[in-house]
Amino acid sequence: MRISELARQAGVTTKAVRYYESLGLIAPERLANGYRNYDEDDVRLVREIRTLHRLGIPVERTRPFLECLAAGRVYADDCPASLAGYREAIDELTERIEALSARRAVLITHLNAAAHRGSGVVAPEEKGTGVMDYLALPADLPVPEDDGAADHLPGTKVPGLTLRDTAGRAVRLDALGPRRTVVYVYPLTGRPGTDLPEGWNSIPGARGCTPESCGFRDHFRDLLEAGAGRVYGLSSQDTDYQREVVERLGLPFDMLSDPALDLAAALELPTFEVEGMRLFKRLTLVLHADVIEHVFYPVFPPNEHAQRVLTWLREHPL
Repeated sequence: MRISELARQAGVTTKAVRYYESLGLIAPERLANGYRNYDEDDVRLVREIRTLHRLGIPVERTRPFLECLAAGRVYADDCPASLAGYREAIDELTERIEALSARRAVLITHLNAAAHRGSGVVAPEEKGTGVMDYLALPADLPVPEDDGAADHLPGTKVPGLTLRDTAGRAVRLDALGPRRTVVYVYPLTGRPGTDLPEGWNSIPGARGCTPESCGFRDHFRDLLEAGAGRVYGLSSQDTDYQREVVERLGLPFDMLSDPALDLAAALELPTFEVEGMRLFKRLTLVLHADVIEHVFYPVFPPNEHAQRVLTWLREHPL
């Protein structure tokens, strides 16, 4: 076939085909008249290049995948070199995400400073005990006891609930894919300058949602490398409130909002009441496909919990 027909079948431009040829990724035969002659194998190669490029793999680094097909493999990622190409692309994306998260944190700092400039309210980072009040835990926090309220959860089917995340997406809990999903359920996060409920520190397991979230932020990449496909925080707070927390703390994952505590009703999760609010008790679910594989309950201390989850994942590989 001619180059125009190849481009049409593969869904690219003729200019792109010529570029692939210049890199030696495809090598059509030459007819006696000098014209290039392409076949179905070339169409397959070009389609593979296009697919990999859409995944974020530069055209120049698709060669191992094409060589895998040329070796007779059914799939372009059946070879060790292809898997190495995936890992390299993932590492680059992770570095970019971390760099963007750091940049976002700096912008949030500038935004807070600008928003509070000239007002009577001190920006959180300007306070002597501002943000750190939420990150540091009192030494005398009461330790929650295991009351057996989560004993029934391991092995339970994940309910088909759909919750909204802080990116605006609808997330169905029983359709999160084959990899493990870590969902840490917490009562509520406080904001700098906003009072927590009366007696919050005296309620076993209540205090520490922000340090817990920061722990999952700091161990996020390690959790993924240990086999977690996703990490979510989940509470009954509304999405706008959670989104502010995600931005302020620079969390690299989204949170799920369950204002009606539907998950608590579906799974009989432990809850408690304070100042007329019914809130989740702190626990963490490890979901595998549509089953609750493991439960952490009670969670204490919350600032060390992400490390505990990471240790479990490493000790229980799939």
